[in-house]
Amino acid sequence: MPEGPELHLASQFVNEACRALVFGGCVEKSPVSRNPEVPFESSAYRISASARGKELRLTLSPLPGAQPPQEPLALVFRFGMSGSFQLVPRRELPRHAHLSFYTALPGPQLALCFMDIRRVGHWDLGGKWLPGRGPCVLQEYEQFR
Repeated sequence: MPEGPELHLASQFVNEACRALVFGGCVEKSPVSRNPEVPFESSAYRISASARGKELRLTLSPLPGAQPPQEPLALVFRFGMSGSFQLVPRRELPRHAHLSFYTALPGPQLALCFMDIRRVGHWDLGGKWLPGRGPCVLQEYEQFR
């Protein structure tokens, strides 16, 4: 089961892999996923991540001039037993990709995918950390002690 350090590494991976990429279009949820639909569509947006304990927050931030105009959207992921993120060619989506974010043209055709083989992981809209969560051992060490 992914713990705090693994989610911290996953957020670093997302930030490094997506730093120079522009995403566009709808967020695609797998038909087999029991998680909520992600009501977000933009012609151009960036993805950033942060982690706190056993949760990872993705923020989808539309670029200036993107259509339709909208506010950034945050999603909080809990990885369950086997959750992870992968950046793959759009034509080679993995079987267990439950949520996919696609890069916009004219750049490389890639997809950032939330993978979850066991289907235990989930995401929530709104970007709020779980209530009652204590300090993060990696980023709030003094408070944690």
